[in-house]
Amino acid sequence: MSDFSPDPSVPGDAPAPRRRLRPGERREQILHALAAMLEQPGAERITTAALARRLDVSEAALYRHFASKAQMFEGLIDFIEHSVFTLVRQIVEHPGEAGGAQRAARVAAMVLQFGERNPGMVRVMVGDALVFENERLQQRMNLFFDKVEATLRQCLRPAAEADGEAAPTVQAQVRAAALCDLIRGRLQRYARSGFRRPPTEHLDATLALLL
Repeated sequence: MSDFSPDPSVPGDAPAPRRRLRPGERREQILHALAAMLEQPGAERITTAALARRLDVSEAALYRHFASKAQMFEGLIDFIEHSVFTLVRQIVEHPGEAGGAQRAARVAAMVLQFGERNPGMVRVMVGDALVFENERLQQRMNLFFDKVEATLRQCLRPAAEADGEAAPTVQAQVRAAALCDLIRGRLQRYARSGFRRPPTEHLDATLALLL
């Protein structure tokens, strides 16, 4: 049992004063709460009323930090893009002794591991959470995967040339597209299984077949 004793100058049933939030902290709380709600079954459509209840604030308080729910989802997409492409740059710019195919495999594995660690974000990545939202949000996620595929293609072209492929550019395009389809497919399966089937399941063996 704790030996904490209340301050005798404060009435026992008085509510504790709310801590003053630092600038930007409420915004972070809103995004964390939205991501957590997206992990729950049936969370494809979340209302601002439900989000406000979870945070114990008014809907008006949400709109002091975001002009719309679409902006909240844009905040999550910003986090996804920044997190993933920061790691992508590390893989591509500091490859060590890894060849092109190994770098591509690392990029694919990293995106899937990010999804596995952030299940709520996966509903955004695969578009399930965006069905009833502004179309530009889905377009942003489409561009996200286009950029992932372009990175994979960049990794794989030198490998195709080194292997003496007759058409290395085409070979790199085909393999990059197949890898990107694998990433999207596994993330979709993860979301639709209720996050029971991890996207990294048997990943090394699968990548070995593709690369």
